[in-house]
Amino acid sequence: MEKVSVIKIGGNVIDDPKALKKFLKDFSSIKGKKVLIHGGGKLATRMAEQLGIEQQMNAGRRITDEETLKIVTMVYAGYINKNIVAQLQAIDCKSIGICGADANLIKAHKRKNAAVDYGYVGDVDNVKTKQLKKLIDAHDAIVIAPITHDGKGQLLNTNADTIAQETAQALSKSYKVQLVYCFEKPGVLLDAADDKSCIKKMNPSYFNFLVKEGAIYDGMLPKLQNAFHALEKGVDKVRIGQSNALKSLLKGQSGTTIKL
Repeated sequence: MEKVSVIKIGGNVIDDPKALKKFLKDFSSIKGKKVLIHGGGKLATRMAEQLGIEQQMNAGRRITDEETLKIVTMVYAGYINKNIVAQLQAIDCKSIGICGADANLIKAHKRKNAAVDYGYVGDVDNVKTKQLKKLIDAHDAIVIAPITHDGKGQLLNTNADTIAQETAQALSKSYKVQLVYCFEKPGVLLDAADDKSCIKKMNPSYFNFLVKEGAIYDGMLPKLQNAFHALEKGVDKVRIGQSNALKSLLKGQSGTTIKL
């Protein structure tokens, strides 16, 4: 079965031009088909602050009101997405940048939660695998921004980790998929302040233990939940680690390997 690499990159790497350049060089060298999903939360937050629009977070997820939706759409599907594509073109990696609304790729619905009103935040209904495969076949790389739509004309801000998981899951029906979450830390840490406390392997029982102990922090919680769900739905491998160690991360020589 043909292999596909689905890589998600975090906002801290996007904010660092030098780190982003190195990451994209390593990403472009991955053999075979590849998909890059990005967020960009820090830049969106800075722009919101400059415009005087207050930002609210809950358990690592952004609450998206009408004005914030405009900002994240402009930042994620606009500047960040096209900047990444331009840099990939510069190193001869033929790429196309899209968001979930393009080609009807990712349909979602506005999140329903009795306890928290997340605003214009979307939970994924489906990924159109047929359209995605066509794009993969036509380009060296696909770059996806985490803006989805509801099929009725409404854009929705959707967690980039979830987009990565859903994309990997959809592709796993036709390819052997490895899903890799890249950010600024060396992996899942026992102590958020100590980079040397990286957990090499994580399974559900250990994860549940750490959650009960309060050792899994807000931003990492949805990432790990998505990782386990991806494995349950057919994704071959899931790893979490540092963006500047992408090559070793793909080989399982660094970072945290997620197991069932």
